[in-house]
Amino acid sequence: MKCKIKNIFINYEIIGNGKPIIMLHGYNVDHRVMSGCMEPILSDKKGYKRIYIDLPGMGKSESAECITDSDIMLDIVIGFIDEIIPNENFLLAGESYGGYLARGVIYRMAARVDGVLLICPVIVADYNKRNVPEHIVLVKDSKLLSKLTPEVAEGFNSSSVVQSEKIYDRCENEIISGAKIANKVFLKILKKDGYAFTFDVDKVNNKFEKPSLILLGRQDNCVGYKDSWNILENFPRATFAILDRAGHSLQIEQEKLFNSLVNEWLIRVN
Repeated sequence: MKCKIKNIFINYEIIGNGKPIIMLHGYNVDHRVMSGCMEPILSDKKGYKRIYIDLPGMGKSESAECITDSDIMLDIVIGFIDEIIPNENFLLAGESYGGYLARGVIYRMAARVDGVLLICPVIVADYNKRNVPEHIVLVKDSKLLSKLTPEVAEGFNSSSVVQSEKIYDRCENEIISGAKIANKVFLKILKKDGYAFTFDVDKVNNKFEKPSLILLGRQDNCVGYKDSWNILENFPRATFAILDRAGHSLQIEQEKLFNSLVNEWLIRVN
């Protein structure tokens, strides 16, 4: 489906009925990052209206020269929420950059958010200022790597912490497929000139008192886990978990634990 926000066509998908859950994916990918990990949990549950957006310049959504920073990206996300579920309260889930935008949504309209899930969220916008560990592969699958082209094998080897055929297939379907169709020119300019909000999204007057779940990979060399300690006090109702054997694709590399923790969060928000 498509809707027009600020003269930009935004692609989205809605599955199910009931309590809305707004799903915000990361940078340079599309909504399949979120549907890939959330649908296995929610598809057999009644009462949830899952709303998967493709952010501007990603997936099948348009980009526009007017989007010069994350403030405008946030305006579009909030405009989308107001268009699709006007005046309704909702749950919020964000992964990586989507976790950064999710905190922007809370900053702007916390009263309508009944709970938040942050998966490997961006805390510090500037990569060079992030506290991240060195990349490490804890479980190597040499047989799998030998089947891939050298370029693909190198890419998977440099981004994965745990390797298996199932993990590779999910990364291909949920992450790489979206990266292939992203507007790279638009995203490169935005990342260089306007990736950070112009305001401190984590400097809030009121703490977010609703059930929260913050999930981080112990081996995540993209956003790390240490910076997230700095936002924990903003979420008094947060389960805060740092998972071993998990990088930036935590939801794939630690699927069972991810599913269990998200299920428990869903109990708390009801």
